[in-house]
Amino acid sequence: MRLRSVELELADVVQAADFLERVWGLVPAGTTGATRFFRGAGNHPYILSIAKSSMPAVAAITFAGSPEEIAKLGKANTAYDVPGGGKGFEIRGPEAQNYRFIVETSSPAPLPGRDQPIQLTHAVVNSTDVEAAERFAVEKLGFRVSDRTGHMRFLRCNRKHHCVAYAKSEFASLNHIAFEMPDLDAVMRGISRLREAGFEPVWGPGRHGPGNNVFGYFIAPWGGIVEYTAEVSEVGDDYRIGAPEDWKWPPGRIDHWGLSKKDTAKTLAAERVLRFTGS
Repeated sequence: MRLRSVELELADVVQAADFLERVWGLVPAGTTGATRFFRGAGNHPYILSIAKSSMPAVAAITFAGSPEEIAKLGKANTAYDVPGGGKGFEIRGPEAQNYRFIVETSSPAPLPGRDQPIQLTHAVVNSTDVEAAERFAVEKLGFRVSDRTGHMRFLRCNRKHHCVAYAKSEFASLNHIAFEMPDLDAVMRGISRLREAGFEPVWGPGRHGPGNNVFGYFIAPWGGIVEYTAEVSEVGDDYRIGAPEDWKWPPGRIDHWGLSKKDTAKTLAAERVLRFTGS
């Protein structure tokens, strides 16, 4: 099982598409009706879709797996007209989050390029009840807990430290989407490329605690948060679940390096933008 894509609904898909292709580094992967698809350099048919809507929203967070993996969660009886095709089904979370699970039918060859996003590595979801969100992800989605902090719960569906995380909030929404880059240098070059295009990071560069990944966060033209990341930890079945007391920073520090600055006002406002359809 692996995180495959996030499906967004946006007011200005032309502006979003221009940013994703020209600045962020994704590659157009086709259209279905009014929906546009974009892939990374990895072997997913696509990793992000954008569709026209009067209000920005998240239509689904999509996971892909083998027929056996998907069958453990439910019956794949819906055919999706998306790049790569495949059948699957959807599960609603406790706060209207829509999780889509699809059987992978084909994988394109990886693309050359050293500074492009490869794939999505995780999606972070804001939740008013992270305990309930964690319980749902474990009991209904089959995910495993990797770490718990005072603010977040991190869960995995394979060896990557987390494919989804839940952050305590006063509202349910998409906190951010993380795009995996080849390495630390690619993250840093990506940050420079965004700055040259007029997008200053709202957090980073830095290195997180849980997951140990390097990061740089930006606010996309549609108002939501996107992240360049790399070096996410891989863990095994013997990984000890971290507790909040394991992830406390000294005063004035919010990551391993202690150098990053976070524009909290801008990030909090951006976290409110992408609610879940039906919420």
